[in-house]
Amino acid sequence: QERHVESGGGSVQAGGSLRLSCETSKYFVTTHCMGWFRQSPGKDREEVAHIDSDGPTKYADAVKGRFTISRDNAKRTLYLQMNNLKPEDTGMYYCVTSADCGWLNLPVHSSWGQGTQVTVFS
Repeated sequence: QERHVESGGGSVQAGGSLRLSCETSKYFVTTHCMGWFRQSPGKDREEVAHIDSDGPTKYADAVKGRFTISRDNAKRTLYLQMNNLKPEDTGMYYCVTSADCGWLNLPVHSSWGQGTQVTVFS
């Protein structure tokens, strides 16, 4: 496939869980960094978490302790386990890859999926 394809989004009550998956494009390189970004209504796009090729992870403060990012290089797939969801987690979630974790937010140096919508209601 030409682009990353995200899945697993949906509507969930606050306190619930969702697991996002990202099937990477045919261009994906397993040594690349992988991450999740989200775009919430009225807010700037933000990085949620990333995971480097050899395992180190980084999380936004807002999701620490609730979200877990993981990857399966053999399946070329990225995951985001989201627990104890809050209404402020609502947004479009994007799978992003890049040769360097510091480049994930640079469109010229990264590859993006089309996103999957997550809606958390109270």
